[in-house]
Amino acid sequence: MIRVGIATIGLVAPGIESWEQGRMLLSQGVAYDPAAEMPPLKPALLPANERRRTTAHIRLALQAAQDALDAWQGDTEQLATVFSSSGGDLEVVDRILTSINQPGSPVSPTHFHNSVHNAPAGYWSIATGSHAPSTSLSAYDASFSAGLLEAATQVSVDGQPVLLVAYDMPPPEALRPFCPTTAAFGVALLLIPEAAEAEPLCWIGMDLQAGDDRGCEGMDDKGLEALRSGVAAGRGLPLLEHIARGLSGPLRLPAQPGQILHLDVTVC
Repeated sequence: MIRVGIATIGLVAPGIESWEQGRMLLSQGVAYDPAAEMPPLKPALLPANERRRTTAHIRLALQAAQDALDAWQGDTEQLATVFSSSGGDLEVVDRILTSINQPGSPVSPTHFHNSVHNAPAGYWSIATGSHAPSTSLSAYDASFSAGLLEAATQVSVDGQPVLLVAYDMPPPEALRPFCPTTAAFGVALLLIPEAAEAEPLCWIGMDLQAGDDRGCEGMDDKGLEALRSGVAAGRGLPLLEHIARGLSGPLRLPAQPGQILHLDVTVC
């Protein structure tokens, strides 16, 4: 079983502009409105010139990452990262496909380079000056668990902190039948090794087990459950709720078909 600590958290979702705000909502059991307004996406760590070239999808990832790093004193230039998204930036993909059907196929170079799956990781390296390793992955509805397992494995092998950023946004209307993401959601977890001197928010042990979604925990609040079930990155909400409420114990998150990611959470 892999065991790592979660040192800090970042969170951005409709009606939730930071982990601190999300922690209060999750800990107090307040009814959540999934139709709440999305907070402005203006990550300060990105230079203004670069921010103007980005998309909402990229800004969502970087804002969640920044929220997690605001509470960390480490060196971001040496921080490895894992970026996980179920389908990437489908808004910019839709723009490119629309342009191809126009006379002369006027595809924007900016849209083209923003369409690659590791674009958020690229802008992250520009913003932080980081030359540390970065992994960008996708596993459709299992993207949060896949990202968490990848980041935790890197922490366990290398003995260094790794920042996981999981993020998704609703696709344009033409792509919704194929990628039914219902809301924007970004979460960042700074994972640290057992040998780290810092006291984490919690320790989590994890391993893959056979099972399906029926064996996984959901959210008691209807609004939060809609967010969890409607967004791949939102599959991590039960873990965030455990941390916010100070709950230790087992937790099961959906992974690839036929598998669940079993977590043993110990809140500090």
